[in-house]
Amino acid sequence: MKTTAYGIKNCDTIKKMKKWFEAENIEYQFHDYRVEGLDLEMLEAFEAALGWEPMVNKRGTTYRQLSDEQKDGLNRDTAISLMLEFPAMIKRPLLVHNESHYLGFKPAQYQEIFASHVAAK
Repeated sequence: MKTTAYGIKNCDTIKKMKKWFEAENIEYQFHDYRVEGLDLEMLEAFEAALGWEPMVNKRGTTYRQLSDEQKDGLNRDTAISLMLEFPAMIKRPLLVHNESHYLGFKPAQYQEIFASHVAAK
């Protein structure tokens, strides 16, 4: 079982996710965009699996600080370019578990994703 969570370590949602993983004793790797970076290839792979629109965190400060022109002109290419420039604009966490991709953190969703592990506890 290979699990990698992508995000930014000081994000409150990331902190909740990490606590959940610890409580459930689930091993995972954490990739901090700000520390370990983010490249076009990674973003394009995420976008192919999830679509660009769900990946954009429209509730976050970074998105809200974009100009109206940037928001109005948002499409796949501009979104990927902006997410590459401003990784905080990506909805967090972005989870890759056994080659499946998931966005966000909700305990019930993670219970389903990791059902076999949680049930074996």
